[in-house]
Amino acid sequence: MKQDWKYVPLGWILSAIARLPFCVLYLLSDILFVLMYHLVRYRRKVAFDNIKASFPDKSDKECKKICHDFFRHFADYIVETIKLGHISDDEIKKHITFENLDLVDSYFDQGRSIIVYFSHCGNWEWAPSITLWTRHKPSDSLVFAQVYRPLVNKWFDAYFLKLRSRFGSVSFDKRMVFRDLLRLKRDNVLSITGFMSDQKPSHNDPVHVIKFLNHPTAVITGTETVVRKLGMVAVYWDMEKLGRGKYRLTVRLITDDPASMPEYAITDTYARMLQTTIERNPSIWLWTHKRWKNKVEYPDDCQDR
Repeated sequence: MKQDWKYVPLGWILSAIARLPFCVLYLLSDILFVLMYHLVRYRRKVAFDNIKASFPDKSDKECKKICHDFFRHFADYIVETIKLGHISDDEIKKHITFENLDLVDSYFDQGRSIIVYFSHCGNWEWAPSITLWTRHKPSDSLVFAQVYRPLVNKWFDAYFLKLRSRFGSVSFDKRMVFRDLLRLKRDNVLSITGFMSDQKPSHNDPVHVIKFLNHPTAVITGTETVVRKLGMVAVYWDMEKLGRGKYRLTVRLITDDPASMPEYAITDTYARMLQTTIERNPSIWLWTHKRWKNKVEYPDDCQDR
């Protein structure tokens, strides 16, 4: 990690917290929740307004409950992510399980690389532990990866990169990921790469608007572009929270033949899957982002999703 003397004490504190047992971590999470939700009220109005607009049939009381439960979950997410700094393989496997991984291994057996559509649901920072569950492991001929947006603060950027590499995966800079994946393909290296595709699209993305969570929503299409250009398999990681510190991630196929699907059909399928995940348990999605800050209009042929 790139060190800066100002952050050395913070590094010591985070390392100490990571060594705490989960029972103590969740006591810290309870305190953090009170600070965020009741005292600081961190983006509380943003989260509530997003929830209310996304579920117009729900009462204010129901939306406040979702908002309250979201901030409880978000506090858990923070301490659980810090825990990645000091957690054993056996311990993480007690807290997150993976379903339908035969699908992933079967495509590796066929020599196919995979793009993963993922979202800010549950604890997405724990998803790289998939390497502990698959039959195929990271090697010179197989790369497990995730796409990331570099942070402005170099110390925190290095800190999160270290956490995300805990189980043998690598991180590709969002700005260069297509080049990196193309290089792997040319070198006959298989890969499975996670794209967080539930944010606002980049400025240079083609504008594709769908109805998502009761909003006209411009969605990321760059992930689909990579799938099509490189002829990769597209899957969705469906994450559920089963209880405090207990997650299940199910692999669901979107397509293994992207050329046969109409333009944006892969993106639209992912959006429908993600909405189903969110509607199943709204409190585990990241509601604090100003996802719909920039208004867009439905196209004339927009279908309800």
